[in-house]
Amino acid sequence: MIMPTDTILILDFGSQYSHLIARRIRENLVYSEIVPYDISPEEIGEWQAEFLIKGLILSGGPNSVFDSDAPKISSEMLGLNIPVLGLCYGHQLVAYVTGGSVKPAKKREFGQAYATIKKPVGVLKGLKGREKVWMSHSDTVFSLSTEYEALASTENCPVAAFRHKERAIYGLQWHPEVVHTENGDKMLRNFVFEVCKSEPNWTMDDFLLKAKAEIPEVVGSGKVIVALSGGIDSSTATAIASEAVGKRLTAVFVDHGFMREEEPEFVEATFQRLDMNFIAVDARKRFLRRLKGVINPEQKRMIIGEEFIRVFEGEARKVGAEYLLQGTIYPDRVESGLSKPSEKIKTHHNVAGLPADMEFKAVVEPLRDLYKDEVRKVAQKLDLPMKIAERQPFPGPGLAVRIVGEVTARKLDIVKKADKIVTDEIEKTSLKNRLWQYFAILTDTRSTGVKGDSRAYGYIIVIRCVESQEAMTASFSRIPYQILEKISSRITNEIPEVTRVVYDITHKPPATIEWE
Repeated sequence: MIMPTDTILILDFGSQYSHLIARRIRENLVYSEIVPYDISPEEIGEWQAEFLIKGLILSGGPNSVFDSDAPKISSEMLGLNIPVLGLCYGHQLVAYVTGGSVKPAKKREFGQAYATIKKPVGVLKGLKGREKVWMSHSDTVFSLSTEYEALASTENCPVAAFRHKERAIYGLQWHPEVVHTENGDKMLRNFVFEVCKSEPNWTMDDFLLKAKAEIPEVVGSGKVIVALSGGIDSSTATAIASEAVGKRLTAVFVDHGFMREEEPEFVEATFQRLDMNFIAVDARKRFLRRLKGVINPEQKRMIIGEEFIRVFEGEARKVGAEYLLQGTIYPDRVESGLSKPSEKIKTHHNVAGLPADMEFKAVVEPLRDLYKDEVRKVAQKLDLPMKIAERQPFPGPGLAVRIVGEVTARKLDIVKKADKIVTDEIEKTSLKNRLWQYFAILTDTRSTGVKGDSRAYGYIIVIRCVESQEAMTASFSRIPYQILEKISSRITNEIPEVTRVVYDITHKPPATIEWE
């Protein structure tokens, strides 16, 4: 296995941002790995036999340190002579287990805050006296044991950052890994390079070598089918698997009827030209039939996930494949709450939506620890067509989760047309290069309007345009009004069933990028 020498371990306490921490570290060409929060000192010693562990980061999490079932660490973990950085919950936990005072905050902090830096040392080296940071906590560290000292505070948090007076142990109440913390990258670089003394020697080339080696280790001499949607994730996973197992791979594209306009034709035309086994399955009627009367978004995702597997099982039996490979990436996994202490945000059809009674021996996920922008870098190294490598993300359940309420053929026709208009107008401008995603949502609400001097009672379309770097956080985009006006006018003029268009101005969090 190809791995770098220097490694930072992130102990995952259930934060939605654990892999974002890992990604920020990898951006600095230092390898990072997520491990369970309850890893023992002995297990870390076993890691040391293969990797040079340079530091430990304790992630945030949804719990309070006072919860009876809250994830904890022993004080022994702080005595390993390995630098430690606690973030948010990890910050509180270090203070708690070392005898500090942690209490429910008098006033919770969610979102932007300003930290007063009292001692710009260690992790805070080179920072200004006042820093814009991003908070998300309801408990607060009020005091520390005598071995520790406070480095920063906020209006509502007397100990917003601290360090051990003699050893390399630090805590930050805020989240340096999110872009909303102005100098968050500098803080993490300080920890990785100044405190941990790591060397920047990890790249996507290392990931590719590892991914290509892992697939044969799992499937042996068996045959594999890959769930190919034509999106960046599944296309990159397909390319990796093709190089790893050659003609033992069959790519299966399932047209569930929830794709964007003209998309099935594009996918088939693109991959039928490549040197691989390719099968296209028209499953539009069976998916629509399964979703009849279903309005709950979680139930939609579970049904779609199961139906995908049933189609793949049928195709696998035809070609004698025993393994399923798919393009699951980290945001899919973390939002599905698969880490022990994680909160489930929503089930992804290709993760927690998978049925328990699958016929496959194993599901292979070579991209499971990557963010979308990292996948794009891998796609470029694999020389995938730019039209695929640069495509905006699209959910596996497709337009089924961009229709609020029951999915019908009529609603699909409406949202496809609206989505095409949004895409056309955005891609006429330079906005395409700035936006992470841009699409239309069909709500289950109707509104009175006037068309042709007559009363109309039609659907409401929501336009969603967001900017992001990794999809774990996102900001709504401030689209120029003239562009929004053009989109609105086209939708209400060209789609008779729509009487009103609105624009979503909600960040992630508190919202998710998709509506369902």
